Amino acid sequence: MLKAKLLIAAAAFSFGVAANAAADTVTFGVQAPITGQYANEGQGIEKAVRLLAKQLNADGGLLGKTVEVVACDDEGKATQAALCGRELSNKGVFTVIGSYTSGATAASQPIFARANILQTSDGTAEQLTQHGYKLFFRNAPPNSAEAKFTGEYLVKAKQYKRIAIIADHSSFAKGLGEAVTEAVKAEGGNIVYNGFINAGSQDYRSVLTSIKSENPDVIYFSGYYSDGGLIRAQQEALGIKADFVGGDANQNVKFGELAGKAAEGAVIINVPAPENLPYPEAKSFLSDYNAAYGENPPSIFTLTNADGMRAIVKAVQETKSFEPSDVADYLHSLRDFPGFTGPLGFDDNGERLGSAFQAFEIQADGSYKTTYPAN
Repeated sequence: MLKAKLLIAAAAFSFGVAANAAADTVTFGVQAPITGQYANEGQGIEKAVRLLAKQLNADGGLLGKTVEVVACDDEGKATQAALCGRELSNKGVFTVIGSYTSGATAASQPIFARANILQTSDGTAEQLTQHGYKLFFRNAPPNSAEAKFTGEYLVKAKQYKRIAIIADHSSFAKGLGEAVTEAVKAEGGNIVYNGFINAGSQDYRSVLTSIKSENPDVIYFSGYYSDGGLIRAQQEALGIKADFVGGDANQNVKFGELAGKAAEGAVIINVPAPENLPYPEAKSFLSDYNAAYGENPPSIFTLTNADGMRAIVKAVQETKSFEPSDVADYLHSLRDFPGFTGPLGFDDNGERLGSAFQAFEIQADGSYKTTYPAN
């Protein structure tokens, strides 16, 4: 009898220790493509979140709680993203940063919504903020905003007369390609080719050969850098003299590696690249990131996701609450928060407010030069 009582007491003590440990921590989840086609993007996101958590903990934590980070690799795939949604929910995360692709984000969204978990993502597909998920926040501007800028750039700024548009079949690239098509038409532009590639196929010469026959003066590609760099290289190999303009997902150091010398002169449209950010908070974080990891972030999306996390941290600090609805209410009214990627806030649908787009040209040394609008 005494032995049984001792066992019960020991069990109760262990449970109490575990409960107290849990009460002293708050867990941030990362859902991102840690491996696979977009691995360096996912790894950049995870590194940024872990660095921010380390900095918070060095400063006393978040409302006195130690910030822990758990990551789930969704490989940029919807099926794996759904598994990550369940895995992170079962681990009791407070919030989730990610994912990088719109398709992976869409697959996990309803899971986190049902589990009452905050989520912020750089997925730009329009529908992500149209489901009424009050705990979801987009940390990057949507396709519609980028498309409007792109249409103006292609037709008015550059005055291209023969425009070719390529997308892939992902929800992100297809949506952006369609939005850019409409924006070009609205500006009175002339589209001579509008078609698709199969992402990841690596050989795009048949599509490019069809485009060549239309004699375009620019090729616009709405998909990801892993295809865009190869399209640019193969374009040059086929002797197609048209300019190349890529959507935001082409803004990645790997684009230049894949395109080789052909990368020079290619133009990417996005919010400012990391090295072009004028904000002191960004410069300080870039220095810290380089010191921690011995490299620069792979793209701006490392920093938009960092801003998503920072906005949530700000909301917790201001509301002094870990209640998701309290945090969400604060974020919906947030305006002009000094983000790494510029002033940001969110509207009632969780849509990001703020951030101006730029067109920047890749230089011979791989750096970016902003060409529009003029500084």
